Amino acid sequence: MEETNDIKFLRLAIRAAQEGMDKNHGGPFGAVIVKDGEILATACNSVTSSNDPTAHAEVSAIRIACEKLQDFQLTGCTIYASCEPCPMCLGAIYWARPDRLVFACGRKDAASIDFDDDFLYHEISIPIEERKIPTVQLLREEGKQVFEAWLEKTDKVEY
Repeated sequence: MEETNDIKFLRLAIRAAQEGMDKNHGGPFGAVIVKDGEILATACNSVTSSNDPTAHAEVSAIRIACEKLQDFQLTGCTIYASCEPCPMCLGAIYWARPDRLVFACGRKDAASIDFDDDFLYHEISIPIEERKIPTVQLLREEGKQVFEAWLEKTDKVEY
């Protein structure tokens, strides 16, 4: 039964990708988030139409689902994505903590149509000083003061 539902919801994510692309919202990517058989969110990539590089289908769907649930975590949910999530989306998915992730195309498929997913996975794995975007670390001790204050904060919401 789970496999049948996976196919049904994954097809909806693929449809969202097609519809978003057809409407020129952004790239050919879609996502659906489901909990207990109910669709909480459906989204497509809208990077180019919103001028927002973070407006990937998965991130947009997470925002919608979390708003609907009034929670910053997606416990009990499954995320369906038309493509293997890029590193940004994968990070967002891990922060949201769904129970499962199901996807159709892989990162190599995305690379074959000129999307940077595979490149970004590679960039993350190499030392900072070898990455394409020059990166500089400064003021570590000042930054750590905020972290130390977080440790002492008694009314924080852990996540």
